[in-house]
Amino acid sequence: MKKGKSTGAKALVKTLGKNGAEIIFGYPGGANLPIYGALKHSSIRHVQARHEQGAAHMADGYARVSGKPGLCMATSGPGATNLVTGIATAYMDSSPVIAITGQVPRSMIGNDAFQEVDITGISIPITKHDYLVQSAGEIAPTVEEAFYLADSGRKGPVLIDIPKDVQNEEFPFDSEKRRNLEGYRPTVKGHPGQIKRAAALLKEAKKPVIIAGGGVVLSSGFEPLRTLVDNSRIPVVYSLMGKSALDNDHPLNLGLFGYHGRKVANAAVSEADLILAVGTRFGDRSTGPLNSFARNAQIIHIDVDPAEIGKNVPAYLPIVGDISDILPRLCELVDRDGQDRDRWLRHLGEIQAAANERSGEKDN
Repeated sequence: MKKGKSTGAKALVKTLGKNGAEIIFGYPGGANLPIYGALKHSSIRHVQARHEQGAAHMADGYARVSGKPGLCMATSGPGATNLVTGIATAYMDSSPVIAITGQVPRSMIGNDAFQEVDITGISIPITKHDYLVQSAGEIAPTVEEAFYLADSGRKGPVLIDIPKDVQNEEFPFDSEKRRNLEGYRPTVKGHPGQIKRAAALLKEAKKPVIIAGGGVVLSSGFEPLRTLVDNSRIPVVYSLMGKSALDNDHPLNLGLFGYHGRKVANAAVSEADLILAVGTRFGDRSTGPLNSFARNAQIIHIDVDPAEIGKNVPAYLPIVGDISDILPRLCELVDRDGQDRDRWLRHLGEIQAAANERSGEKDN
């Protein structure tokens, strides 16, 4: 056991570093100054934003590019509330962000103190979880838990609110202390029977299409998706969040579908007899009126969050799990000797050619 005297702020910074934190985006204020003092003696780089909202968006961007949780920090009251839009964006797009806010001292909470805001109450609808830390000894296990929650299952933001007196509180810091999350075990591995059924449906389909959503990008499922597309010769459309799921110049990439999508992509979805939806929530910008969406298609819906499956569009075959686990296993069952796609692909090519001719473009 590694124990030594520490303050809550120092314990916070040490635990952030232990969990791989390299950079934190923030804006200082009275209620988080002890944390800034501790950062001064740390290898963690601080980037000061002009505004707390910018710090939250930068943390979100860092998370999307690096694949690791992004960190942002603000003071209490208006500093904390300025993070809200960035946190909400991360929540909607399943981006792992950890927001750390200063809070008024514990003795002042609930007394309408200067720059006191119930940020944990405000953030409940836009975070996976939030914490109001009540003692310095809770800081390290809370941070460990926040990293795990933000970056597992369906990723998303977590907020940690730390009163200023807790940041300054001295205590015997145990750097090895852990918190075991027995109640949170998200399903990662897809059911083998469901995956076999999906493979059989893909082989039988005459007009299949794959919808690639942001989940492909978040799970780094690029290679297995490309392999599946090459082996099955099934065309792909993508949602806005799934734009980089497949090479833009891949011959089977039909492009963005939905309200602002390409004609050929929307036609493929409309005429499909089978849709393999991978990591997409079927948002209204993609589907349009639900009563007219893909009327003739059976839908296989793969998502790590079971709450998303069937929420907007009924799923004929649901598969809960991480795309990085499911797609490689699906690739093994779908080989190049499946259904002949020539007629379907030729039809889609004619739609694209007609659209190009009308717009006067050689390619779209």
